[in-house]
This record gives sequence, C-alpha cells and structure tokens, in this order.
Amino acid sequence: MARLLVVDDNENQRLLYQEELTEEGHKVTLAKDGWEAVKLAKDDAPDLVILDISMPGMDGIEALGRMLADNNKLPVIIHTAYATYKDNFMTWSADAYVVKSSDLAELKAKVRELLEGVAKVS
Repeated sequence: MARLLVVDDNENQRLLYQEELTEEGHKVTLAKDGWEAVKLAKDDAPDLVILDISMPGMDGIEALGRMLADNNKLPVIIHTAYATYKDNFMTWSADAYVVKSSDLAELKAKVRELLEGVAKVS
C-alpha cells in the first residue's frame, strides 16, 4: 500500500481522488493548499504526490519547488485543468503531467507507473 498526498484546493476533487485512489489500495492524505502540502510532505513522507497548480496562497509550482528541495527523489504528478502550464519550466521537475478529466484512468495509470518505477529503484 503506497502513501499518496493529494493536493487540490477544491474539496470535491480531493474527496473524489481519495475515494478512487483508496479503492486502488492506497493510503491517501489530503492537503488543501501548497502550505499544507509542503508540511505534510515533510512530516508524512508520502511515496507520491498528486499536485494541483492553481491554488490560493502558495500555488503548486512553489510547493513543488519546496517539496523537491526537501526530497528530490519524491515522485510528483502535476494534475491540473490547465494544459498551458505544461510549458512552464518548473513543471518539468515533476515526474508526470496529467490534465484533469472526469475520467481518472490516466491519473491512476500514471500513479501505478511511477510507483512501480520507485519500487524497482528501491
């Protein structure tokens, strides 16, 4: 069972991801903004982070930089509604970029792929 940190300012999104990813067998922790995400990433040491970009306060780009400064091996999936962020060089630090969709199949597949990659390295 992998420990996932899901970061999104939309409560409905967070709860949907928690339900779907828990059904996949993962332990899911939720964060509502970048500040909470950075703290939880440091305190709880998740196996993977799913990170929204557009959030109030500390956005996902800044949170990504801070989390990777603490643990540069932490797998991160950028999961946002805005495909245009893919061209932002800071998002290149992420391991994957998935545009939000009502179908979570692509996100779930990317989670499996990255966790399998981490397991092979460990």
